[in-house]
Amino acid sequence: MVRNVQIRLSLKEEGDPNGLQKRVATYLGVPEKELTIHVLRKSIDARKPKIYFNYKLAVYINEIPENKETYNFDYKDVSQAKEIHIIGFGPAGMWAALRCLELGYKPIVYERGKNVKDRRRDLRAININHIVNSESNYCFGEGGAGTYSDGKLYTRSLKRGDVKRIFKSLVHHGATPQILIDAHPHIGTNKLPKVVKNIRETILKYGGEIHFNTKVTDFIIENNQLNALVLNNETETKVKRVILATGHSARDIFELLHKKEILLKAKSFAMGVRVEHPQHIIDSIQYHCKGERNELLPAAAYSLVEQVKGRGVYSFCMCPGGFIVPAATAPGEIVVNGMSPSKRNNLFANSGIVVEINVEKDIPKYERFGPLKGLAYQKDLERLAFTSGGRSQVAPAQRLTDFVEGKLSPDLNPTSYRPGLRSVPLHSLMPKIIGSRLRNGFAAFGKKMSGFYTSEANVIGVESRTSSPVNIPRNDSLEHPDVKGLFPCGEGGGYAGGIVSAAMDGERCAEAAIVGL
Repeated sequence: MVRNVQIRLSLKEEGDPNGLQKRVATYLGVPEKELTIHVLRKSIDARKPKIYFNYKLAVYINEIPENKETYNFDYKDVSQAKEIHIIGFGPAGMWAALRCLELGYKPIVYERGKNVKDRRRDLRAININHIVNSESNYCFGEGGAGTYSDGKLYTRSLKRGDVKRIFKSLVHHGATPQILIDAHPHIGTNKLPKVVKNIRETILKYGGEIHFNTKVTDFIIENNQLNALVLNNETETKVKRVILATGHSARDIFELLHKKEILLKAKSFAMGVRVEHPQHIIDSIQYHCKGERNELLPAAAYSLVEQVKGRGVYSFCMCPGGFIVPAATAPGEIVVNGMSPSKRNNLFANSGIVVEINVEKDIPKYERFGPLKGLAYQKDLERLAFTSGGRSQVAPAQRLTDFVEGKLSPDLNPTSYRPGLRSVPLHSLMPKIIGSRLRNGFAAFGKKMSGFYTSEANVIGVESRTSSPVNIPRNDSLEHPDVKGLFPCGEGGGYAGGIVSAAMDGERCAEAAIVGL
């Protein structure tokens, strides 16, 4: 007999190695020895001072459990199969390639950056020496921005594909099976490179190709049909179907498409700052505790949103127990992003706090840039951050309370951001449509979370790459309406907002690209 059970445990019960077994036995009135429990879902309810762990379970009573789920995917030898070309090897490109293997088509991937091992040298260079490699950084390279991120897997895009299938694929390639259970799963920046490497090896094992340090520099289009790609300004490669999965920071691709008069659209996006607190402050707020949190509890997170002057101000990519990194993709700009290791055991909590930008109303001075107006606006703010920070990867910053009150900070708090911070009047440097809303938003967040508004937190600029400011249109067949054979995909096209949604979109584009081939 199998029973589906939803149950909750107190902190004391959770700390007992047999606590779940005892609680279920009592709940069902069945001896413990007759039960085998499979956890289907686990979450924490910390809304009140008494904290509970919520479980969704499959309980087997005097019955041999079903075989545990396996993660076998039907990858085929595609070494001699028809080709699908994929530009970009981030989450969208990776799962497009994996899906091609299942469908019996050969993925040929072009990635402008390096593999994960070689990429680390360039990350060290930007952190330590403030040198930005425009082809290899936190955004470009094997696995894209997803490789060096928190690996958060939460998504609201439940109708766009099979979320569980993506999770199983991640487990198949080395992620912890815990992601199949946790309500808000994450992998961790320390474990993602191994997963990405395993995905690469799968693609190569079954006959696919991956070309690193290979940048697409032109599209050859004849009679509205994409016929060839130019690689590194040298090699011309014939193509029939191309999945464009270059991510939201491949600005040269947007500019190339615009130059060739290929239809693009400006897209609303969000920009703002990173706020960084000592993790113990967020723990004390969320877990209603003083001092260190209970060892059974993970580093606390938060999610905040407020409407200010007709625009949303909200937290984005919240990283408990994490650190802030320099995510610039070209010299002369400052971009900050956040990530966490798998244990989320760093001393700081950080989150993007961003403001919605309506490209039709909020940036009229940029109309001359047409569909690239949001991109131009991003660039200007990133250059301003670079200049105000001292023309290196040192980021402009301010204490949170000083930012809201409009005062220059005489000094700054400790930070996880390795290139360092410089005290500047960030409140006056931010454009009014962003800065004034952020100041109001922070004040409102302080009322929602007592203790959030504190001088112990830093505000660091700028968080500008939340999503693509450009949409590459596609029709119902996921093909560009004006260029046959081109399938815009993932975050770069404006069709995803994270690892899972990008992976699902990659699979969908692979399925669309093979039709009629």
